[in-house]
Amino acid sequence: MWATERTPPAGAEPVEWLLLTTVPITTTEDTLERLAWYAVRWGIEVWHTVLKSGCQIEQVQRETADRLIRCLTRYSVIAWRILCATMLARAVPDAPCTVLLDDAEWQGLYCRIHRVAIAPTKPPTLHQAVRWIAKLGGFQGRKGDGEPGVTVMWNGFQHLVEVAEMYRITH
Repeated sequence: MWATERTPPAGAEPVEWLLLTTVPITTTEDTLERLAWYAVRWGIEVWHTVLKSGCQIEQVQRETADRLIRCLTRYSVIAWRILCATMLARAVPDAPCTVLLDDAEWQGLYCRIHRVAIAPTKPPTLHQAVRWIAKLGGFQGRKGDGEPGVTVMWNGFQHLVEVAEMYRITH
């Protein structure tokens, strides 16, 4: 199946590619369905990258298959949350961070980053909260650093769990 991008970004050439599949295509609907499948592939590959680079899933060794399955299940959810946080922060940076974080998480994060005991009543933006999470994970946020990567986000979320728990205890 030959596919062509109909509406490329401004100033970009349309992408054209040949998709090979073993799944039969006999109708236009079949073609559109296969293209839709392919369109989500990028997100799946990024999620796998988060599992490999952020979660370091390839380094995990468990003594039994049952333990490995439990670990993969937990890490899959964590990888999804990291991916969701980074993608949402880029897509809707001005959204309130409450689309991703519960009250104890964002309030504890605010207090930890600003070294204060009381958080404001209004939550920060999602973009700001994600950068703070990355900062917990070692992200320096210098001018040329770009956006946080999956490794610092993984580390940051690990610290956020502790920060939120301490905030819940003290408040």
